[in-house]
Amino acid sequence: MAHIIDGRLIASQIRQEVKQAVLAHTSTGRRAPNLAVVLVGEDPASASYVRGKAKASAEVGIESDTLTFAETISEGELLAVVKRLNADHNVDGILVQLPLPAHIDDTRIINAISPEKDVDCFHPASVGRLSIGLDGYAPATPAGIVLLLERSNIETSGAHCVIIGRSNIVGKPLANLMLRKGIDATVTVCHSRTRGLPALARQADILVAAIGRAHFVTADMVKPGATVIDVGINRVSDPSRERGYRLVGDVDFDAVRPIAGHITPVPGGVGPMTIAVLLQNTLKAATT
Repeated sequence: MAHIIDGRLIASQIRQEVKQAVLAHTSTGRRAPNLAVVLVGEDPASASYVRGKAKASAEVGIESDTLTFAETISEGELLAVVKRLNADHNVDGILVQLPLPAHIDDTRIINAISPEKDVDCFHPASVGRLSIGLDGYAPATPAGIVLLLERSNIETSGAHCVIIGRSNIVGKPLANLMLRKGIDATVTVCHSRTRGLPALARQADILVAAIGRAHFVTADMVKPGATVIDVGINRVSDPSRERGYRLVGDVDFDAVRPIAGHITPVPGGVGPMTIAVLLQNTLKAATT
């Protein structure tokens, strides 16, 4: 039976470390790190994520300002907001909550953020630094996965890491991180068009599911003793719940747990790590 990797516990440890570092930073009279979060529209999920980030920031002593705009804001107006935040010396990190309304080009907005304040690591300059191994901000979810592995004493050197999913947010940056010296994994990236995907997945010492399909990874896709990291968050109908649904991952947890060596749950696995790394990045932006 696989050991469950407790993302909430590890994230709380990291947040406590950030809190102590923020206290050390401000004890010398310097201002607290500041994160500006831009929220456009009234999407409930986005609003919930932003509230979570603001709460976590406050708990560790990071100032978080949420700038909320109507869905009708123009692309030009939003670009002007980003430009103003870039020029504000009291703002250390900028995060634009995605997705944006259809009439706004996400790429143009992200590319307008100063790389020095790009704590989400979405700017092309940030991605470029990551890809060639230069120091910079860590992409939150992929870096959170690496921290889960490190703090759970999962051996990565020489391990075969199979990533199912090639998104710019998880799959691609995680592949770059896992290839870095000091982590030293051998990486295979799979996706919806990969031939023989189950057989490739069974070769993984570390299997990462980030494809966005509920229970996509089944027991026959997992090598005995493998570490299984589930990035997915999917809603499935559940009439027994008051809200009518429940959250599940990309992995069939109940079927896979008896086979794997380590596994992350959903919720409570990778999710809490994303905000923990964002806090680390904001602290780094204020202190470097």
